[in-house]
Amino acid sequence: MIDVLSGNKRFCENVRSLYGKDANVRDQAERYTVLGAEHINRFAVSSFEFFSSPGRIEICGNHTDHNHGKVLTAAITMDTLSAVTPLTERKVNIYSAGYPLICVDLDDLTLNPAEKGTSTAITKGVAKYFVDHGYNIGGFCATTTSNVFKGAGVSSSSSFELLIAEIFNVLYNDGNIGDIEKAKAGQWAEKEYFGKPCGLMDQSAIALGGVSFIDFENPNDPIVEKVHWNFSNTSIILVNTGGDHCALTHCYADIKNEMEAIAKHFGKEVLRQVSTSDFYSELVALKNKFSGRAIMRAIHYFDENRRVEKALDAAKNQDDSFFDFVNQSGESSYKYLQNCFAPGDVEQPVALALCIISRFDGVKAIRVHGGGFAGTIIVFAEGNGEDIVEKTRKLYGSENVFKVDIRDSGACNTGLRMNKTEA
Repeated sequence: MIDVLSGNKRFCENVRSLYGKDANVRDQAERYTVLGAEHINRFAVSSFEFFSSPGRIEICGNHTDHNHGKVLTAAITMDTLSAVTPLTERKVNIYSAGYPLICVDLDDLTLNPAEKGTSTAITKGVAKYFVDHGYNIGGFCATTTSNVFKGAGVSSSSSFELLIAEIFNVLYNDGNIGDIEKAKAGQWAEKEYFGKPCGLMDQSAIALGGVSFIDFENPNDPIVEKVHWNFSNTSIILVNTGGDHCALTHCYADIKNEMEAIAKHFGKEVLRQVSTSDFYSELVALKNKFSGRAIMRAIHYFDENRRVEKALDAAKNQDDSFFDFVNQSGESSYKYLQNCFAPGDVEQPVALALCIISRFDGVKAIRVHGGGFAGTIIVFAEGNGEDIVEKTRKLYGSENVFKVDIRDSGACNTGLRMNKTEA
């Protein structure tokens, strides 16, 4: 079957669309074949179809979305891939190698506090959002594999959330649910059922695909502008520095809470509702009332919103000043937002990686990636970036350094269907 897929023109086109023009078709054929065989053996089904949900990168706009700010983000060529078969029973069964089987009764979507922090909670939460908003849900079994590495800032949880949302969307809603609505389902599930506070950026990037400017001034109806990525002579490299942010939820919550505390000083709920001039006119009162860190995090927020707009204009015009703004974003995250290492952490894997890799020739921009505190950094490199990749892999291992491309499609049905005799 691997040879058959490798020689299939449509499969080859799908691979290059989902995983980049330089993707190894045979490797993906093997990945799909192994997943399909596991799905048949696990669930004794006769046919299935493949769904794919990407990871994402945050280009600019670090920790602004939860205070209704602006971001520049993109889907990337890592994915959560799933073989899926609809069921007549109203239940969802999902198997992922190395994890407990997920079993959800769609007639009992009650929040169970004991399930917080699990994929079961995410699945139930997405289903509950669909039901509460008048959408259809129905049973399916799925077998998944993922190269969106967990706990390192490329949104493995959001990738899974949008996978579930897209399966319900395609199988039971004729594919008619909009991208932002699916993103909202994922965000709601993560906040209310999984138990992690988050904005809407990760889910939106994964739902939309490509590069997107998103303004969350009205989070119920964000402004979205798709951006064509013109920097063809630039490589994007992700480095998992060895930290894991799974146990750092309180650090992320502190950023949101401190920004909102500053906003409340002005009688507002979030910083987007506070004017920059009002903020700076109140610095004396703020200094006497709040921690220095809280004030600096607010300064980062206001500066970052302006920086996103400048980066957007530069990206549209294929102007290399774009990379200056990315560097400035990273510097602000380090100094003002202070999310490059967790309080008390003497290992500081993200900070160390930034310090070392920024000195490599060919680095155009470098910054902490995503939520921060541990996990990933993002590097924009000249040309193919192979020299930087080689040097970085010596430091962090081949399994922790990834070249990625921008992926144009968001979470989707790949259009590839197979039956038992083909698998």
